Order: sequence, then structure tokens, then C-alpha cells
Amino acid sequence: MTLARNSYTAGHFELNIDGHRSTAFLKSVDGGWTRANVSDESVGSEQWKQKHISTIDVEPISIEFGLAGANDMLGWIKSSWDRKFSRRNGEIIHANFNQQPTFQHEFREALITETSFPPLDGASKEGGYLKCKLQPEWVETKKLMPGAQKTAGPLNAKQKMWTNSAFRLNIDGIDDMRYTNKIEALTIKQGVKKLYIGKNRFPTLEPTKIEFPNITGTISLEYADKLLKWHKDYINKGVKDPSSQKHGSIEFLSPDRKQTIFEIQLFEVGINYVAIESSTANANTIKRVKFEMFVHRMNLQSTGLGFG
Repeated sequence: MTLARNSYTAGHFELNIDGHRSTAFLKSVDGGWTRANVSDESVGSEQWKQKHISTIDVEPISIEFGLAGANDMLGWIKSSWDRKFSRRNGEIIHANFNQQPTFQHEFREALITETSFPPLDGASKEGGYLKCKLQPEWVETKKLMPGAQKTAGPLNAKQKMWTNSAFRLNIDGIDDMRYTNKIEALTIKQGVKKLYIGKNRFPTLEPTKIEFPNITGTISLEYADKLLKWHKDYINKGVKDPSSQKHGSIEFLSPDRKQTIFEIQLFEVGINYVAIESSTANANTIKRVKFEMFVHRMNLQSTGLGFG
């Protein structure tokens, strides 16, 4: 008699960091597998090629998650931006639709290499999710036997706290920037250098430079007077740095706009582009101004989630 086997299904994912539950719900997960680099060398006078494995790499782990249970993950992101690098160990539990774990993907000595925030749009109805890339030094996959502790599953109440339409942009001295209606996606990148030491098969990771992106968005021309003046003074008249640079923040708000869930603080912000968007005659649309600002440094803070 042959027992029927059920194929694994993609139901729930849970991220645990340093032995305790961190992000209870992952929307998606990808990568984190080992890849051997192959070298070929000439042998003998007839130039035969002999192939063999040289160095070993681990692919980055890409995860997408909401706010449910994500305090520790957000704290890890904050410390990375502050250049207080911490290597974390953890595991991703893969479970079926009954929240029964099927296998786990362990990782060690991981650094965050990318953090991506979704596009913000005042007309959007989408829920907010963050994307991160984790670069571990070592990974291992284990099959879990029946009877393992079930995953928590999505925490729906907290998951719905953040939507892509609930945000506010603040720039010192330009109060009308709170009427910004769109901000394009932001990706913060942390470089890492792989060091192959001695006989170790896997490289040791060392953090290098961190790159903060420009902020690009749009605002109604009706509220753009101070923005246009800032651009004129800074670009056309050549007011010197850093006196013409400003501080600010992007606030991520609760759906009712009464609470700041968390925010990205912006330091040494400069304006490098402003333009009135293209228009069509007799079109009943709001005339908007597109802007682009560079940022020297960003910081992640929270009052509504309890980290930072």
C-alpha cells in the first residue's frame, strides 16, 4: 500500500529572529539559497579544461511584511540606518493554510542590505508593506515533522493600521508640503563586502557605505508657492549650502490620520528639481508640480509601534 503525499502549499510564513517571534506574518519570501561558483583551469599541453567549485555564495533573502509583530524588524532597520550594525540569526517558518509548519529556513550572521517603502498615493486603497533584503553568511533548510507548533498567522487588526494613502510630508519652513499627494517608492541600500578568509567555505560580511535615495513626489500647484521659492533661491540664485538645506520627515499615519504610526526623519534635505507637470487643454485635472529632493541622512522612528 502506497501512502499518498500532499504537495506543500504556500500558506503562511513566520519570521523568528534570535529565538523569539519577530515578524509574525510575511506576505512573501524568496531567495536565501547557496550557490557554488565554478572555475575551469587548463590542464596539460592540450589545454583540457577541468572544472571545480571555488567559492560559495549565499543569495540574499527577500521578504515582504506588514506591521503585524514587526517591531523587532523595524528596530533592526533603524540600527542599520544609524550605522549600529548588528548581525542577526533567525529562521523563516513555512506553513500550510492550516498554519501547520512544513519546513524552516535558518540563517546566521545576516545584515540588512536593502529596505524598500512602497509608493505613497493619497488615492490608494492598498495596504502598506515593507520589503527587505537580508544577506546571511550561512543558511540551512530543515523539514519539520508533524506536531510542530503552529504559526501565529496574520494579525489582521494590526496589519490594517497602515495604508499607502495615509502619509504626510513635512519640510521645515514649507508648511504646505503636507498637501503632497504622491511620493515615489524609496529604497535604502546598505553595501556589504564579502571576505573569503582561510579555508572557510562561506565569506564573512562587512558593511560598507549606506545610500539614501532622493525623494520624488507631486503637489498641487495651488500649494507650491514656498516650494517654488525654495527652488528659485537654491538653484537659480545659488544660496549656499548648508544654510538652504532643511530637515523634515515622512509620517506614516493610521487610517483615520489621527496617529503617527512611524516616521522617516530627513536630515540635510536639498531641492534639486521642480517642474510643472505636462498639461492638456480642456482637461479637468488638478495642475501639479513634480519635485525631487536629495537627503543626506534618514532615521526611522516610532511613537505608535514602540521601537526607536
